[in-house]
Amino acid sequence: MNEKKTNSAGERLDRVPRHIAIILDGNGRWAKKRGLPRTAGHAAGAETFRKIALYCRDIGVEYLTVYAFSTENWKRPDSEVKTIMRLLDKYLREAIDTMERDGMKMRIFGDVSGLSPELRALAAETDGIADRIDGFQANICLNYGGRDEIVRAARRWAEDAAAGRADGELTEELFSRYLYSANVPDPDLLIRPGGEQRLSNFLLWQCAYAEFYFTDVLWPDFTKEELDKAIEVYRSRDRRYGGVK
Repeated sequence: MNEKKTNSAGERLDRVPRHIAIILDGNGRWAKKRGLPRTAGHAAGAETFRKIALYCRDIGVEYLTVYAFSTENWKRPDSEVKTIMRLLDKYLREAIDTMERDGMKMRIFGDVSGLSPELRALAAETDGIADRIDGFQANICLNYGGRDEIVRAARRWAEDAAAGRADGELTEELFSRYLYSANVPDPDLLIRPGGEQRLSNFLLWQCAYAEFYFTDVLWPDFTKEELDKAIEVYRSRDRRYGGVK
């Protein structure tokens, strides 16, 4: 599916990651540097997500998974959490109106039971529309934690095994079907803007062989050109998956 396309500089791309994962870090610091409330940073970061998602689609990336709100983020100030949820509500409604037109489907990865009834309904509606679309998929990790995902998957498999619904021995492939990311290939490239160099409980199972790229650029300032830099580094890596070439 990754036909040759061009990047923001008009250069042809001959190897684009099939799946890119991004930790959306630096929204609050971006706002603080400008004397703005942290909520303004989240609004700017949401707009950056829209631009980067469309760019990923245009250059031939098949999947984009972003870390938008972790299971630990509920500890943040109430006003900040409410702003993030309002932004999510806004963009889910927009996605419902534009997904089929843009050929871009959206999925939510995470424990949606912790969201409001309104957001759960919007997430279910986007899922229904996504089922009708072939093409680029953007996954938003919301109320998500990597360890929590693995524990939930283990519990679900154990329940199926006890009920006789799980066939055969538990394998990595079978276990992956119980994750939020079932049927989605593992990320090839993980990007973390904002200067930190850790996973922060993001896609712990799925990123076993992902290439990591860290940058000091804060997420609201992350551009198409910054993504091009990350992809260029990815293209220079020798991916052996534990073997020898």
